[in-house]
Amino acid sequence: MPMRYGITTISSDVLSLPIFRVLEIILWSIPSRFMRGIKGICCNELMVHHQKVIQPPALQIGDAIGVVSPGSPVLRERLEKGIEYLKSRGYQVVLGRHVFDTYGYLAGEDQDRVDDIHAMFSDSKVKAIICSRGGYGAARLLDKLDYELIANHPKILVGYSDITALQLAILKKTNVLTFSGPMVAVELGKGIDPFTEKHFWPMLNGEESCKNFVQPEETELKVLRSGKIEGQLVGGCLSVICSLIGTDYLPDFRGRILILEEVGEEPYRIDRFLNQLRTVGILQQVSGIIFAQFLDCLPKGKTPSFTIAEVIEDYIRPLQVPAVAGFLYGHTESKFTIPIGGWVQLDTAERCVLRLLEKPVSFTYS
Repeated sequence: MPMRYGITTISSDVLSLPIFRVLEIILWSIPSRFMRGIKGICCNELMVHHQKVIQPPALQIGDAIGVVSPGSPVLRERLEKGIEYLKSRGYQVVLGRHVFDTYGYLAGEDQDRVDDIHAMFSDSKVKAIICSRGGYGAARLLDKLDYELIANHPKILVGYSDITALQLAILKKTNVLTFSGPMVAVELGKGIDPFTEKHFWPMLNGEESCKNFVQPEETELKVLRSGKIEGQLVGGCLSVICSLIGTDYLPDFRGRILILEEVGEEPYRIDRFLNQLRTVGILQQVSGIIFAQFLDCLPKGKTPSFTIAEVIEDYIRPLQVPAVAGFLYGHTESKFTIPIGGWVQLDTAERCVLRLLEKPVSFTYS
């Protein structure tokens, strides 16, 4: 029996799109039962780069912010100061039942910490969730989280360091954008740096001022390989990313822009982590790399060592992608808040090396 294919009319608007989008539109217009195999081969890489991320609803003054402790125990006094800061900004605060728990080096038993996260995503009054701190323990929760619940109630989730595990798992399982930024019992509880504050709230509120990441003139930003690229931003704490390799909680890195930061690791350990990313093919898959702050990553003792800069340059040299080092993000007091999953432009020719191409939040509440 002869196969009959419909004829697709391509408008001038479509022809003005980049070639990969034109190819994607043509391929997906072909009847699926005839071209399923071809689509799978040709479109998988296209789709992984350009899949629409889910932006959580924007935060507004007067909204309730939930506070959870997915990692290590908190200092009560520091968390209470952070809570007061949130209230002074005009927000209500809802605490997780187990936010002050201590269970060894964890902030409570695994299921209790999971229950707190689920409670915040389930509570319609809570519009954003900010983690109290990082430390260790978030990765223990990944196989216990209800990702369907999170996908059905997308909300702002903020944290960094150990919280990288939650953010990458949520991106992989739900495609919901999250934010790598200051935490309640850390920056907010100690007294937030003015630069950090200036770039934090506009990101969550969806203000136009959050669009451009302009590196301060007094900070060093080194271009490792020049270029300009657009893509989805993924990454976080280097050691946490490496701990997820081989699991079902690490997103696809093909065509994405990778951002990395770390704290307290000697250069040989940074070498080990980057080598792991190289040997599994992640470094070769990304379209650009941003090396942010590697705080206190110095050699200890008198053993001969490379510097962090030398280690990074060694891994960048074979890669033909735009790359910079020294971006202001990570465990430092002054930092940008980063949208994990956000669509950005990396341009090494500009002091504004990173630019948001889409707002990281939506303006319709779920």
